[in-house]
Amino acid sequence: MAAVDTSSVGAAAPARARPRRSAAPARTRRRAKRFRVRGGILWISALALLLAGVVAVNVAVLRVNMGVTSLEQEQLRLQAENATLASQVSSAKAASRIEQAARKLGLVPAPATDTSYLDLAKR
Repeated sequence: MAAVDTSSVGAAAPARARPRRSAAPARTRRRAKRFRVRGGILWISALALLLAGVVAVNVAVLRVNMGVTSLEQEQLRLQAENATLASQVSSAKAASRIEQAARKLGLVPAPATDTSYLDLAKR
C-alpha cells in the first residue's frame, strides 16, 4: 500500500503572494474620471451656450414684434389723419363753398347768355 502523507491534509495551503497593484491602472482610472468630468463640463457648457442663444433669439424677436406693433399704431394714426384731410379737401372743393368765397371777393357769376369763345389758334 501506498503511504499517504496526512500531515498536509489538515494543514492550510501555503498563502500565495498577492500581486501588487501597479500604479498604471490607478492612473488610467484617474484619467478616465478626469475625462468624464471634462466631458460633463463640456456638455454643460454647450447646453448653457445653446440656452443663451435661444434666449437671445427670443429677445430679438420680442424687440422686432414691439417695433412692428408701434409701426402698426403709427400706420393707423396716419390713415385716420389722411381720412380727415381727404374730408377737408372734399369740403373745400365743394361748388357752394367756392361760390361763397368768390362772392366775398366781389365776384358774380356770368350770365349764361353772355358767353363767348376765344380761338387761340389765331393769336
